[in-house]
Amino acid sequence: MASNELDELLNKSHKDLSVEDFEGKRVPCIGFEGRKFDDMLSKVSGKPLSVDTNLNILQDGLGHVFVEMLLTFSHGGINEKILVNANDNVEFFESLAETTMLAIASVDHPEKIFMIQLPKPERTTEALEIIKNGLSKNTQPEST
Repeated sequence: MASNELDELLNKSHKDLSVEDFEGKRVPCIGFEGRKFDDMLSKVSGKPLSVDTNLNILQDGLGHVFVEMLLTFSHGGINEKILVNANDNVEFFESLAETTMLAIASVDHPEKIFMIQLPKPERTTEALEIIKNGLSKNTQPEST
């Protein structure tokens, strides 16, 4: 990955990520600005809903790993693409694999939370293995 490509990915990475304690479980949380969060939920409120979650892993073999999370809601025409710098957010993906749940919250009103149960838990475990493998490239000495 060229330096300018790496800088571009770093700049596009979502910054409002955390791991929160919900009833004793560590759940990864993506924060959205209040208006965006409200717009998303207003489109799906009161409807039976599923959220397809895909994780596309981007790595350069030098220890830089990014995950493009695609959230496709079954109603409301909502397709969110969130880019996550895995180098700085390993705990986020560890908790995702552990709980297979994802929270979406309003950064302006943290009490507003939408929980998503991921339908295919094995994918999160596989993704975590790929992420950790990609990150381990960063700790290996360079060959001469």
